[in-house]
Amino acid sequence: MGYELTGLEGKVAVVTGAGRMRSIGRPIAIALAKAGCDIVLTGTGRPAENYPDDEKAAGWRDIASVAEEVEAEGRRALAVVSNVADGESVQGLVQQTLKEFGRVDIVVNNAGAARGEDRVPIVDLAEHDWHKVIDVNLTGTFLMSKYFGKQMIEAGNGGSIINISSIAGKLWPANSGAYASSKAGIQALTAAMSAEIGQHNVRVNAICPGIIDTYRMDDIPRGDTWNKMVQSRIPLGRAGSGEDIAHQVVYLCSDQGDWITGQSYTVDGGTAPGR
Repeated sequence: MGYELTGLEGKVAVVTGAGRMRSIGRPIAIALAKAGCDIVLTGTGRPAENYPDDEKAAGWRDIASVAEEVEAEGRRALAVVSNVADGESVQGLVQQTLKEFGRVDIVVNNAGAARGEDRVPIVDLAEHDWHKVIDVNLTGTFLMSKYFGKQMIEAGNGGSIINISSIAGKLWPANSGAYASSKAGIQALTAAMSAEIGQHNVRVNAICPGIIDTYRMDDIPRGDTWNKMVQSRIPLGRAGSGEDIAHQVVYLCSDQGDWITGQSYTVDGGTAPGR
């Protein structure tokens, strides 16, 4: 029998931003289900006409499709349209989770603002684009951590909060001021909160992905342009997948990761060594 991660059977995990077909959130939800967790999946309720072509062709139904995949693993699933940047919406999500499952053990803060008009120099960055990125990425992580963390403390069963950051929060690349600031903020939030609630056996860690082959990178054409970027920037020679991030999430939430808190782990194929 091979080495096995333990401690996840019967746990309840909330995964935000989990509705995209090519994503990080979907593999995280499925990996946690395979490990034995029941899953709460959140998404924004985006209209089907805004789905990318491959999702339309597949008959994709956002978080409802991921919920079916979780159930195919023999676990229960709850799909909820929720706005992580709104405190009342997040508190409602807490109540829905408790009503359906009676507990919450794991929160994965994966929801994030899409690449867009924010990828410009700071002097050209519109205020509303700054606020959009910060509200979803950083404020959303704060609100989810605040309200679900409070519930974990009150329940007294410990727990694990995983914040999906980015290597941009360590490298601070040009023309990504809002995004890099939001992700660096997530890392600071992770460290501070871990020191505050460790006494309650609630652990808080961040994962900082590098270049992951998801819909978020579709502004870069696949083919020669994509391959040249990957080969020039990633020593291991390939872009990451959502599964690469999911493996790290499962480990950090398992018994085998239960002495780890306050860390921001880079998972990037070697793009940012030593960061």
